[in-house]
Amino acid sequence: MSISGLLSQMLEIAIAIALAPILTGWVNQCRAWLQNRSAPSLWQPYRMLHKLFNKESVLASNASPLFRAAPYVVFGCMILATAIIPTLSTDLPLATAADAIALVGLFALARVFISLAAMDVGTNFGSMGARREMLIGFLAEPALLMVLFLASLISKSTSLTTIVQTLAHREFTIDPGLAMAGVAFTMVSLAENARVPVDNPATHLELTMIHEALILEYSGRHLALFEWAASLKLFAYSCIGLALFFPWGVAEAQAPLAMLLALPALVFKLALGGFLLAVLETVSAKMRIFRVPEFLATAFLLAVIGLLVHLLLSK
Repeated sequence: MSISGLLSQMLEIAIAIALAPILTGWVNQCRAWLQNRSAPSLWQPYRMLHKLFNKESVLASNASPLFRAAPYVVFGCMILATAIIPTLSTDLPLATAADAIALVGLFALARVFISLAAMDVGTNFGSMGARREMLIGFLAEPALLMVLFLASLISKSTSLTTIVQTLAHREFTIDPGLAMAGVAFTMVSLAENARVPVDNPATHLELTMIHEALILEYSGRHLALFEWAASLKLFAYSCIGLALFFPWGVAEAQAPLAMLLALPALVFKLALGGFLLAVLETVSAKMRIFRVPEFLATAFLLAVIGLLVHLLLSK
């Protein structure tokens, strides 16, 4: 690994860690504007993280080492995921370490740890949230894999860097299969990031929340790591969507300067995507938990139909 490659990889990780809370703050700000409410500051997520990191962590008396280790594991999985996804460059040292299938496995590993930690202390709401989280993951992962398989069929590879390079250099055409996959990916992203209509990140109503129920027993730095990991997950899914459906503007050199030149394009696309997410959440209502399987089954069917349409049109 060259010095330039190492610096470029560290730069991508640092930008992901820095931009993830800002993306969350931007979405919250846009939601407030669209709902005619006073918008919080763009830096509010950083203030919340600063406050949590300076508070003492209170642990249950029967908490196991898994309960203590889960925040670090989940946060580490999200950092590794953002390092694998080609957000600024397609020529980075960790780009060849894992493909799209391994990326889905990273998200699954984080889900397993946070669910086990929620059930560890034996609270009712933690166990309820863990069951709901595993149900959503069980239904969302096949749909996500189908979307990635469609992209891999186009690029003849499951490597994310190869997918981005192929899609960025192909002739611009309206691909019905890719359009269906884009709708399916949007639905999966909403479910995986606990957004409306699947979950409401602003609620604390115990009978309806999913993500918040998982971390009710955490405080201090542990809660800060979970909140930061949630922002990193939203950032990672946003970057996956940009890599698959809007891959233009990504640098192809292992150089920090080229990545810095690609940063404005990434910020612009994330800002536009965050605004559209806020619009979607504003015009949607949270569905009942029993309707979520139908929602994700629709996403899976759209991804499969998109895959079949691509196979038929490519013959």
